[in-house]
Amino acid sequence: MVKNYEHLLDNVKRIHFVGIGGSGMCPLAEILHNEGFEITGSDVSESDTLERIRSYGIPVTMGHFPENVVGADLVVYTAAVKLDNPELVSAKEHNIPAVERCIMLGAVVEKYKNSVAVCGTHGKTTTTSMLTQIFTMSDFDPTAIIGAKLPFIGGNSRVGKSDIIVCEACEYVDTFLHMWPSVSVILNVDEDHLDYFGTLDRIKESFTKFADQTSDILVVNGDDANTMECVRGMDEKGKQIITYGFGEKNDFRAEITDFDICESFDIIHKGTKLCSVKLNVPGKFNVMNALAAASAAITMGVDPIKAANALENFKGAHRRFEILGKPHGITVADDFAHHPTELRATLTTAMSMGYKNVWAIFQPHTYSRTYTFLNEFADVLSVADHCILSEILPVRETNTYNIYAKDLAEKINGCVWFKTFEEITDYVTEKASADDLIITIGGGNVYMCANMIMDKLSS
Repeated sequence: MVKNYEHLLDNVKRIHFVGIGGSGMCPLAEILHNEGFEITGSDVSESDTLERIRSYGIPVTMGHFPENVVGADLVVYTAAVKLDNPELVSAKEHNIPAVERCIMLGAVVEKYKNSVAVCGTHGKTTTTSMLTQIFTMSDFDPTAIIGAKLPFIGGNSRVGKSDIIVCEACEYVDTFLHMWPSVSVILNVDEDHLDYFGTLDRIKESFTKFADQTSDILVVNGDDANTMECVRGMDEKGKQIITYGFGEKNDFRAEITDFDICESFDIIHKGTKLCSVKLNVPGKFNVMNALAAASAAITMGVDPIKAANALENFKGAHRRFEILGKPHGITVADDFAHHPTELRATLTTAMSMGYKNVWAIFQPHTYSRTYTFLNEFADVLSVADHCILSEILPVRETNTYNIYAKDLAEKINGCVWFKTFEEITDYVTEKASADDLIITIGGGNVYMCANMIMDKLSS
């Protein structure tokens, strides 16, 4: 892919963001505001993100109106904004250039000498968060763009004064191919977003292109065959390949030393122990996320002991096995997992934590994913003691697959499904008892159900 943003910000003073409150838009607005650009924005609903934006003195209009873009030199919008949006129509009428967020992200990343992009089918947000915390606590003062709120920095973005930027790079619709980072972390390559890619081979092709667009260093999961296939031959193109994992052949290796809800492990680099880490987030998958973040940071000059200290102080990212509370001894948690591989990691971890019963409340995310992985979802959801389903969240799709939540429920022993979060809340709060875990899971708005459960149990 050819860079399409090299002169994007030339002669630009005022930039207008359509949907400025979005998790991917707010960080860009914050960074560009800090660089001296005049920023304006619009959105359709209030949020904590908008409060943060306004705190910088950035004016935000509620609602999308043609006059909002008048006077802007550039308009930025997300893929979710339709082309008949009145602000985009007005931009076209006034000959104001308008670009998607992914292009602006590429332009922003390009401004930093040391740009680190974290990609992979699973674990991007957690690893990006961990890496941000490592750099920050090691006084490297990074700028960061994360796909969810990181409590440590009080949001999903950070503006630093160094030449380092850490950002999450999403593969969906090849968004990450608008980036040309100096360092890339590739966590894993798995079947997902098949509504766009169609096949695993096409997913691999995109990750291979992304690896090729990385100029200097590839930090990759040496235990994942698909990932290793995507970076084959990249060393011959002048890129340094750093592998991490549990396997003996990796450059950086994790050796688990203890398990008590959360794992402790040593980081071994080419046979030499660098440091010991005691995580405060559960799951073997988080050991891999932490090792990926540490491998990248140490390769870029962070002291291993400081990296270990930052990881020990990492308390998680929003919606990543996030513990909301323990009313009446019932633990309520929420997790973003929406793919069978992620679900297995989350539920296997939950089942190993010593709860009397694990109540998994799953909101299937998109008809295409539910249809494609129906049997895989049924298999992994059977891991929990009890499974409750909501209706499928359609997101961007119509139900041409003729698939429904009841079709998945019928494949899981003892599973029940409900149309509303209110019904789910009533059901699970009546059934659960002290020492149980209730965990809502899904990539949509099922976190609202978790909040409803917390409110009902607390009252």
